Amino acid sequence: MTAGTRDDGRIGGPLGPTGAVTPAELGRLHDRLVAGAEAGGLLDVAYRTLDSPVGPLLLAATPSGLVRVAFGIEGFDTVLEELSDRISPRILRAPARLDVAAHQLGEYFAGERRRFTVPLDHRLSHGFRRTVLDHLTAIDYGTTASYGEVAAAVDNPRAVRAVGTACATNPLPLVVPCHRVVRSDGSTGAYRGGPEAKVLLLHLEAAA
Repeated sequence: MTAGTRDDGRIGGPLGPTGAVTPAELGRLHDRLVAGAEAGGLLDVAYRTLDSPVGPLLLAATPSGLVRVAFGIEGFDTVLEELSDRISPRILRAPARLDVAAHQLGEYFAGERRRFTVPLDHRLSHGFRRTVLDHLTAIDYGTTASYGEVAAAVDNPRAVRAVGTACATNPLPLVVPCHRVVRSDGSTGAYRGGPEAKVLLLHLEAAA
């Protein structure tokens, strides 16, 4: 048998003990697929998962920047289907594209980062919702603003409910800090990652 050829006539590394492709081989094949897609400009959306104090996160990025941060309670398969429908079906698990974002999130959760500098792709936000999300980065780390205050800040003081919707549908939570927007009575309000996650984030920032 020549080097690089299996005894079943296929090209590749050695078969596992049951004749199945080994996990290591699958990993190498996946890496080659990712490298080829990147080189050919065919990887429209790369993703990876990340453990965090608020549970597992899914990070997704286009060549333009981070496009989605999703919480485990959203259902990662559902999120990937949404990205396929709204951006492109050419999606692969390709962690390297998300290394900077993952590193910055790690620093944030460790209390070592107060502002994210990773490039962002805002294509999933439009109109008034995009206006609201653009304003959220002006809310300083460790502080909060009410939904009404955000509505007034974007020159639409009667759009309190629309501000709530913009925060609830924010495709880039954590990085675009919708968790810093609370109710006028001081209660935390709803959050895409769940109310417990919102409380944890606010406590984390207050303690830093």
